[in-house]
Amino acid sequence: MKKINVMVIDDSALVRQVLGEIIKSDKELNLLCTASDPIFAQDKMKKEWPDVIILDVEMPRMDGITFLKKIMSERPTPIIICSTLTQKNADTTMMAMSAGAVEIIAKPHLGLKNFLSESSQMLIDSIKAASLSNRKRLGFQRSNTLDIAKRPSSANNISKPVPKRDLQNVSYHQTVTAPSTLGFSTTEKVVAIGTSTGGTIALEYILTELSSNAPGIVIVQHMPEKFTEAFANRLNTLSQLNVREAKSMDRVIPGVALIAPGNKHMVLRRSGTQFHVEVQDGPLISRHRPSVDVLFKSVAKVAGKNAVGIIMTGMGSDGAYGLKEMYDAGAITYAQDEESCVVFGMPKEAIKLGAAKEIISLNDVPKIIEKYRT
Repeated sequence: MKKINVMVIDDSALVRQVLGEIIKSDKELNLLCTASDPIFAQDKMKKEWPDVIILDVEMPRMDGITFLKKIMSERPTPIIICSTLTQKNADTTMMAMSAGAVEIIAKPHLGLKNFLSESSQMLIDSIKAASLSNRKRLGFQRSNTLDIAKRPSSANNISKPVPKRDLQNVSYHQTVTAPSTLGFSTTEKVVAIGTSTGGTIALEYILTELSSNAPGIVIVQHMPEKFTEAFANRLNTLSQLNVREAKSMDRVIPGVALIAPGNKHMVLRRSGTQFHVEVQDGPLISRHRPSVDVLFKSVAKVAGKNAVGIIMTGMGSDGAYGLKEMYDAGAITYAQDEESCVVFGMPKEAIKLGAAKEIISLNDVPKIIEKYRT
């Protein structure tokens, strides 16, 4: 089997050393080379092109965002952003994800060597996932998706652009005293979405195409803490929906999309006819926290046939079993097709289980969600 050639671009010698050791520890990976900045990297890439690039954001001579855009315009290649856990870097990293990066590795200010060593399996999994990326969906993925969305059959025709729904008089939070139960009937739909590698651009497309009265949406996107808040804030500025990082007791109501915070699980709860979320600690499930399976299984339990489940691009099987539970509980379930996925892993596993009622393209997701408005 041909090994996956990996290039590491980071101005920290320690990061280059530790990442290099982790890469060399796996028999399926090969450390092609390292570089302290993109200028040096470009010289080395003239000799041999990597399969995957791990890229820092802030570097001398050329920043990571500029380099990423250059690569995506010339020769789209899977790029993993290696960024420090700060709010400033989180906002910058969101720009990189929008420009075509497929994954984020978060590195702390202190204890860097121990953190990277303890997270070695996660790093290896991220590299392998990136290597499986559909090159046709990289680089120009966002612009191509928007071009398709301009066609007459697209979700763009669902509704005219309108101001973001005014929710000033609607409480996001509630004090719940009644037990969660299906004993009360409701017509409101809850849309649950799970995604991983390649999901940030896919979610940006979906949420910016939806109207301000779309059904309530709960989302798990595999992403480190701090970055989910920046991601939600970015989508909130672009979308007619109110998009936010979820907090416990946030209500799931039309016009609102809640994104599970990094390093926390999110579950759906119900009191009477009202749905809300609970954010909680817990072990890694399917190697992830937040886990799509955790969300989907809770949705199956408390929403049943009132739910819509959509599993999207990503490596592994997280969410596949949860989607099957949703399907068995009477929910309407969908899996993203291979052609429109960056990585056809999670949807593929769900399809194998018979968990998806229908296989759909990314471009169809917004209009499908709009069908379930009440």
